[in-house]
Amino acid sequence: MSHATTKPLPCSAQRLAAIADEVPTPFYLYDEQGIRAAARALLAAFAWAPRYTQYFAVKATPTPRILQILREEGSGADCSSLPELRLAERTGFVGEQICFTSNNTPADEFAAAHALGAIINLDDVGHLAFVQRHVGLPDLVSFRYNPGQLATGNAIIGQPERSKFGVTKAQLFEGYRMAQAQGVRRFGLHAMLVSNEREIANLVATARLLFELAAEIAQRLKIQLEFINIGGGIGIPYHPDEPPVDLAALGDGIRRAYDETLGHLPPIALFTECGRAITGPHGYLVTRVRHVKATYRHYAGVDATMADLMRPALYDAYHHISVVGREQEAADRRYDVTGSLCENNDKFAVDRALPRLERGDLLVIHDAGAHGRAMGFNYNGKLRPAELLLRPNGDLTLIRRAETLADYFATLDVEADFARG
Repeated sequence: MSHATTKPLPCSAQRLAAIADEVPTPFYLYDEQGIRAAARALLAAFAWAPRYTQYFAVKATPTPRILQILREEGSGADCSSLPELRLAERTGFVGEQICFTSNNTPADEFAAAHALGAIINLDDVGHLAFVQRHVGLPDLVSFRYNPGQLATGNAIIGQPERSKFGVTKAQLFEGYRMAQAQGVRRFGLHAMLVSNEREIANLVATARLLFELAAEIAQRLKIQLEFINIGGGIGIPYHPDEPPVDLAALGDGIRRAYDETLGHLPPIALFTECGRAITGPHGYLVTRVRHVKATYRHYAGVDATMADLMRPALYDAYHHISVVGREQEAADRRYDVTGSLCENNDKFAVDRALPRLERGDLLVIHDAGAHGRAMGFNYNGKLRPAELLLRPNGDLTLIRRAETLADYFATLDVEADFARG
């Protein structure tokens, strides 16, 4: 008889149960100590790099207290929309601590980024004239490069030649020439080719591709890039038997590529824009079993839904599930763990081996700290859950309250709608 494979909980089972007695499930719980440690590990891996800056991908976990923690740890903010820019501004990021990488961008968002003094990373060469017309050219211009068939992506982000993001090599060189002709003297280069990538060789290959391109830009255009942003995409071990990415080995591999391709040039700053690698393993969706049902399969219906965590439905992604207080029990039943939406793909796990479940059991869905609550929605009128921060001293802080019915109706003028009807 097999036993449940375990992943560590953010705190003891007794403490977690006490929290769930105090705070209605479902809720998100973040481990501050783990987040800080992850941020420091990344900084240590790239300590060799000239003016290294990690820009946290705000889209992964757009929660002010999380952003403040990362700013305290030396991170910048990678933004892709006006609300994310304002969120970064309000949590203390200033000037070029903010990098704005967007696509299909309206003029007012470029204007906001420019006013903040953020680095503006353009997704299209045509945006150069658009920004000049509506905002005025910034002092620093960066382009997002799409290498097409020269590189491979992965299942989440797709193959580069089919991606809506970035510019071709020919367009990239033309963009730099146009910017030079218009008086721009500071330049950057960016690419983001993979997501949740755990193979070090693939991550190093992306960096090497950009380093070689930077050397060619220097030779052909006489442009000394100010920075190279090699993107994010460092993966995490969602399965319990997967090892984490060896960040020290990754840093060493990228250092070798840098020295071999750019060692003859003046130092170029290195940027990354990781999100998942920082907060992903240190966020947990805590939910409770409402009903257990047996028809053609066995179902454990919980009070969270894919509106709270849509990665399993969207990507067929695996998230490990712990039954709190029963981690060592035999996993002798198989369940589909489901929510209550009117959608059959509202499932956190399919045919998952778990201990026998009962109504009231407390479950922890692991590795939900990035692209979890941030991707939530209100289908079926579901209200999004609270977010809690577990402090290093064991204290608990509410960092975002749960939505209420008043929030749900706040943008509706129900009486006026009925009157018109």
